[in-house]
Amino acid sequence: MKILVIGGGGREHAIVRKLRESPKAEQIYCAPGNGGISKDAVCVDIPVTDIDGVVRFSRENKIDLVFVAPDDPLAAGMVDALEAAGIAAFGPHANAAVIESSKVFSKELMRKYGIPTADYAVFNDPGKALAYIESRGEYPVVVKADGLALGKGVIIAADHGEAQAALKSIMEDKIFGASGNQVVIEEFITGPEVSVLAFTDGKCIKPMVSSKDHKRAFDGNKGPNTGGMGTISPNPHYTDEIAEQCMRSIFLPTVQAMCREGRPFKGCLYFGLMLTKDGPKVIEYNSRFGDPETQVVLPRMKTDFVDVLQAVMEERLESQPVEWSEAACACVVMASGGYPGKYPKGLEITGLDADGQVSGATVYHAGTACKDGRFYTGGGRVLGVTAMGGTLEEALRGAYAAVEKIHFEGAQYRRDIGK
Repeated sequence: MKILVIGGGGREHAIVRKLRESPKAEQIYCAPGNGGISKDAVCVDIPVTDIDGVVRFSRENKIDLVFVAPDDPLAAGMVDALEAAGIAAFGPHANAAVIESSKVFSKELMRKYGIPTADYAVFNDPGKALAYIESRGEYPVVVKADGLALGKGVIIAADHGEAQAALKSIMEDKIFGASGNQVVIEEFITGPEVSVLAFTDGKCIKPMVSSKDHKRAFDGNKGPNTGGMGTISPNPHYTDEIAEQCMRSIFLPTVQAMCREGRPFKGCLYFGLMLTKDGPKVIEYNSRFGDPETQVVLPRMKTDFVDVLQAVMEERLESQPVEWSEAACACVVMASGGYPGKYPKGLEITGLDADGQVSGATVYHAGTACKDGRFYTGGGRVLGVTAMGGTLEEALRGAYAAVEKIHFEGAQYRRDIGK
């Protein structure tokens, strides 16, 4: 098979490397890819949102399967366009991807079908939103932009002043563009967070192994929210009992609700969960593989990845086994100095071999470029340094030992992933 992966980050590198393990994957392309991905796939200079360009390339190169990984092209209907052109594609249609691209849609879906989530209200007027927050008088309070915002559209306001500033920046200053035309004001809930990715063909749902993301930039869960500074799998808080409860009250009801709404979801559905004192609740849905969760989940997968993707697309997931390794996996993100704010690009990375790897670990490239055999920084999150182990401690030791071998000016990473 000829397979095209859409995207250019660490998640896509993990997907490409997993696909390479399949004897069915004869040729892998990635659009646009990055410096590290170029060592594992043929990179094609097509932007992730260029639907016409992706369809044209797929036709001309007789691509057998397109894996649409990022949220923007899914929300814009890339899978719909590929299927209309007779090209098999993995990912939800646009009318199902709305479960991520609109927070308002997802919250109203959960309320309608009794899926446990935090209490909320929706506003398109900043004054009315602030009046509602004032009337509740409960802090902290969560302010969410309705649309896609690169994983950064959530602000936890500790007091009235922060709530006012959050509404101004999202709804008036439009820091997330049109995504901030509406906001969801949500009650603040607490408990351990769990990420669960799941394969679903619209009828059957098969959750993958659990993981835990570390969103804050600095040690001790301090600093601004980022796209994710590291992950572990399995999540130690996610027991078999909780998994069964989630299947009954969240996973199956969500898939069934989407079908009832005439929006069957086929692809990877991501559940961001919080284990509260009142039981598991949904914080958010994503319509695709999470980043950097993918980097610790896919390495644990034992079943041929292509077989599972085909079973999802052909709606026969029920009869397709999906097996997982008992090993633990840990990923430490090495980011550019200044991330998630302003940061420099084009700094040389040393310590990597010619394939952009380090012995004892797998290095997933998130924001890199490769020129004349050398690697350079090209994004906020630069590398996801990942290791497996018999225990979580072993996996973390392996990941941090590999991090120590890699250098670029101003590199920042958390030293407490998995603690």
